[in-house]
Amino acid sequence: MSALQRIALVLTIIGAVNWGLIGFFQFDLVAAIFGGQGAGLSRIIYGLVGISGLINLGLLFKPTEELKRDHRTEPTR
Repeated sequence: MSALQRIALVLTIIGAVNWGLIGFFQFDLVAAIFGGQGAGLSRIIYGLVGISGLINLGLLFKPTEELKRDHRTEPTR
């Protein structure tokens, strides 16, 4: 998994936690931290989370073997 995918995965998890807070407690953590849903920084965070979700969409279509393979333990030639 590339560094970009790892960063995207972390942002996607943050977005999922935020949606869980909204769904269960009607509390938007991103809006609370960055000044409301309409604040510029909040909109940037929401946009980054959305783009991260699209990047991680590719993980659905990777073969299972490719996801499990550890690049550090590849056999030597």
